[in-house]
Amino acid sequence: MNPNPWKKSWTSGPLAQLVYTRLIEFTREPQAVFWVYFFPLLMAFSLGIAFREKPAENLKICLVGNSLSHAKWNLDNASGFVFSNESREVALGLLRRGRVDAVLESRLENGENQPLFHTDPTRSESALAKARLETHLAYLNQPTLKPIPELFLDLGGLRYIDFLIPGLLGINLMGGGLWGVGYALVDLRVRKLLKRFAATPMLVRDLLLGIAISRFIFTAGQVVILLGTSWLVFGVQIRGSFFDFCVLVILGGFCFLSIGLLVASRATKYESVNGIMNLVMLPMYVFSGVFFSAERFPEMLAPIIRILPLTALNDSLRAVMNEGRSLSLLGFEIMVMGLWTAVTMGLALRLFRWR
Repeated sequence: MNPNPWKKSWTSGPLAQLVYTRLIEFTREPQAVFWVYFFPLLMAFSLGIAFREKPAENLKICLVGNSLSHAKWNLDNASGFVFSNESREVALGLLRRGRVDAVLESRLENGENQPLFHTDPTRSESALAKARLETHLAYLNQPTLKPIPELFLDLGGLRYIDFLIPGLLGINLMGGGLWGVGYALVDLRVRKLLKRFAATPMLVRDLLLGIAISRFIFTAGQVVILLGTSWLVFGVQIRGSFFDFCVLVILGGFCFLSIGLLVASRATKYESVNGIMNLVMLPMYVFSGVFFSAERFPEMLAPIIRILPLTALNDSLRAVMNEGRSLSLLGFEIMVMGLWTAVTMGLALRLFRWR
């Protein structure tokens, strides 16, 4: 008996064919596959490293003053601590940035050197460092030692929101530079508009700089809105020079604009430029200290993290906004952003093609 010619297999039905078609379309979009399957794994792996369980670490204490020698205070016998000697200004700066847990200073009062603790009230490690070292000094070395006075750091610039806003400004500048410029340039190429520009006396330099400058104007507006809102709602302030802050925003903005121009200098499809930009931006989202300190990652990654342009921008913005530091103290960060700008802009001009 012949099978019914009108009866079809379920695999040839419209539902199955639509499902099959959508699956094929999905697998042909590499950026979609990446964001759906690989991005969550990458985030889990990266955050797992950053917030991994670690053995108890030594508490870091800065000693200020010549009288605080290891011999006099028997600090060589203090286990669980790492000591360093710095000037008062350097030590307090390290404490503000979380590089040390407490500062023990020697002050001359009534002809005698008296100890004084500087601690960060927002960090539990700071209070723990004071308590443990005070216990060591009082019970092991000098039983008659009185409780050591304590000074708290000024809370300005120490809140999490003060840490977060510079990071958000940084990723705003990065996103505006890469997506705003790279995507716009590829869009012109896909729509064959660059071929028309090529028939004019227009220089590549003028085209790229025109796109970059116009995009930076929009990005600067976004920076103003974010900064103004954070000031009105959360009281975030720029503790340093406003001029220095503007210089860093301009330098960081053009750094990522240059990277965006390089990314799109030869891309001919939206899919291609999307994949390249995600590849460029994702490591900086994770490792450059946007939402949490980059110091949580293993020490062996520190040299690589420090030369990322977003790391340099975030660190310099936080230094000016939260610590009041000047540009003269940010030479390394400025050098990193300057080199990225010069190298990527030079390569973009050399590799650019109209079609």
